[in-house]
This record gives sequence, C-alpha cells and structure tokens, in this order.
Amino acid sequence: MANLGGPISTEPRINERIRVPEVRLVGPNGEQVGIVSIHDALKLAQEADLDLVEVAATARPPVCKLMDYGKFKYESAMKAREARKNQAHTIIKEIKLRPKIDPHDYETKKGHVVRFLKAGDKVKVTIMFRGREQSRPELGFRLLQRLADDVQELGFVESHAKQDGRNMIMVIGPHKKKAEAKAEKAAAKAQRGSEETSVQEG
Repeated sequence: MANLGGPISTEPRINERIRVPEVRLVGPNGEQVGIVSIHDALKLAQEADLDLVEVAATARPPVCKLMDYGKFKYESAMKAREARKNQAHTIIKEIKLRPKIDPHDYETKKGHVVRFLKAGDKVKVTIMFRGREQSRPELGFRLLQRLADDVQELGFVESHAKQDGRNMIMVIGPHKKKAEAKAEKAAAKAQRGSEETSVQEG
C-alpha cells in the first residue's frame, strides 16, 4: 500500500479490467442492449472487434459501451485541445483616471476601455485620489458609474467600485468572449479583403 499518494486514474476500466457479474450494455451507436452478463458483453465486443468500456461506473449495474477505445481516446484528446485553444486567455487591462478629469481626457480614456472590451479583455478602472480628494469618494463613484453606463453595450460591471487605500477600483468585463472577438475580427478582415478585391475588379 505504498502508493497511496499516487494519482487516481481517471481512465475508465475496459475489457477484462471490468470485474462485475453483469453490466447495462450500450451498443456502438448508442442503442440500448440491456443488462447482460460480463461474459456476454465481452464476447459481443470481441465479435464486433471493439472494446467494452465502462462509461458509468457508479450505476447499478455499471453502464458499459461498445466502442473503439483508441479512437475514442484520440477524439477526446483532440476535443480537449480544441477547447483549450478556444479558451483564449482573458487579459486584464488597466486604465487610470483622476476624479476631476477634463472632458477631453475622459473621452480618450473611454475610447481605450471601448477598444479593450471589443477585443474581449477585462478592464480594471482605477481612480487615483490625491490630497483632499480622498475626502470626496463620491466623485470617484460618480465617474465610475458614468463610465460603466457609457460602455454598457460592450461590457458589464464585474466587480463594483470599492475603495482600496488612496484608489477606487472597478472591473468591467466584456460581454464578448475573447475567442468570439478574435473570430469577429478575422471575419471583418476577410470581409474587407473581399470588398477591396471587388473594387479593384470593378
């Protein structure tokens, strides 16, 4: 019993490793065969040149399916890889504002927030208070609220404004996932390319 700390295998039991008297058998195309003895299930698997794979070990009796286990493992690995690829990492961008920001500056900073959200990134908005401004937190709240309202079509307040020492912080998350934003950008680029081609042809 020395290997107690070893990893628990997540591999399903297959073929002879399934040690139960009977199983609920599912055919290769998902059809219900019913409850059969393990001996018959293994025989059917052998005849069909397939593996008997335990898909629900905790069921009574366990559910087993006839399948090509090597192919199933390969396809599962490919799906997992694809899912990881599409989970493009969300990056947190940061924008810093002063409570008494002038309108032109505000528009510029808002433009950055819009661009980040469109790209599928989160934005951490920090209001920096200096000196006496610290006694007027409502200025920061109002500014953050205004920004959240201005960009609500692209993002939502993921973490509400809260005081953090001299600063006030709010996080705005994008409505669009990073992968969607990437796909849309690629589609728009392709669209522009085809428009340019047709203009040249015309």
